[in-house]
Amino acid sequence: MESRLEKIKQHLQAHGYKLTPQREATVRVLLEHEEDHLSAEDVFLLLKEKSPDIGLATVYRTLELLSELHVVEKLNFGDGVARYDLRGETGGHHHHHLICVRCGSMTEIMDDWLLPLEERLAEEYGFTVLDHRLDFHGICRRCRENRGEDDAQSRK
Repeated sequence: MESRLEKIKQHLQAHGYKLTPQREATVRVLLEHEEDHLSAEDVFLLLKEKSPDIGLATVYRTLELLSELHVVEKLNFGDGVARYDLRGETGGHHHHHLICVRCGSMTEIMDDWLLPLEERLAEEYGFTVLDHRLDFHGICRRCRENRGEDDAQSRK
């Protein structure tokens, strides 16, 4: 975690920003909860446990800055809540999401299934893909199984 924090600090400095204590605390929360896709409110609540003096506006400003500098990716899964995801060490962000439209659960798929398509785009169109994101919206296994139970009960 410390090496990633140091790289983020250097990235901020290269763009004329400092890693203030509030920014560092925000980045640490994102690093500690990297798989959770936290909203600004989630980050704020987790920060309040460690830094009770930090304000929600500071968290929003920090996340917006990190998004502008491509340290985090701002995600919207269709529920009106912006969530933040740390970008990979290489800057690319090639993973995909399965988003349940019933319960709102989100599952990450870390495989880059689109690499063959990217290679084809480069070959046929001379287009270099820098990043991509693919979100699948549907019904998760748990909701499908629960729905099956509901259907069976409604037939009785």
